[in-house]
Amino acid sequence: MTLFQFFLLIIAGAILYLFFRQIFSGNYPKRGVDFEANTQETQIGGINRPDKIFSNPKIESTRIDQLLQIADTSVQKGDMLEASKALQSALILEPNHLEALQKYGYVMLQTNDLQSAKESFEKLIELDATNDIAHASLANVLHALKDDAKAEFHHQCAIEIDGEYAPHYFNYANTLYDLNRKMEALAMYKKAYKFDNSLQSAREMIMLLS
Repeated sequence: MTLFQFFLLIIAGAILYLFFRQIFSGNYPKRGVDFEANTQETQIGGINRPDKIFSNPKIESTRIDQLLQIADTSVQKGDMLEASKALQSALILEPNHLEALQKYGYVMLQTNDLQSAKESFEKLIELDATNDIAHASLANVLHALKDDAKAEFHHQCAIEIDGEYAPHYFNYANTLYDLNRKMEALAMYKKAYKFDNSLQSAREMIMLLS
């Protein structure tokens, strides 16, 4: 080995030493870690590149959502007046809000304001004719108002929409029983118990009428 070759070997060794020293020091640009999210809601891409978003931004609750939550809490506490005020405010903001209409009808029924309950459930059905709970609720209100022909119609609508929901049969049976149509009521009680054998009230009525 000549002196020149030995000199080149020393230079190459020095270069390799510096190269590996730089790598193991971690002090170099790293592919794939150019952006680090600081929080779970941080986004990459933004509106102009939604395909680059890897996490969803936090969705703030709307005023309607807040009012519905107030109503729910008030009902749980038995404060129907406060629940009514919250739902009325919600319906001022969105008169056709389906959930607010249904809850308002329920609250009005609990406060025995049958006319307001009737109007709320009727509007709900106008907006969504497939809402079986609205039909069943309206049927109960109409029965209380002695409009039994329409009550029967809406009981039947509820059952037609969801024929496996036991309370629909049970409510219809109660209406029929009040109308002294006891054999028809018995048939409905039996169907209610068939779909939900935890309905002890239905079982008791079956035993009473059999």
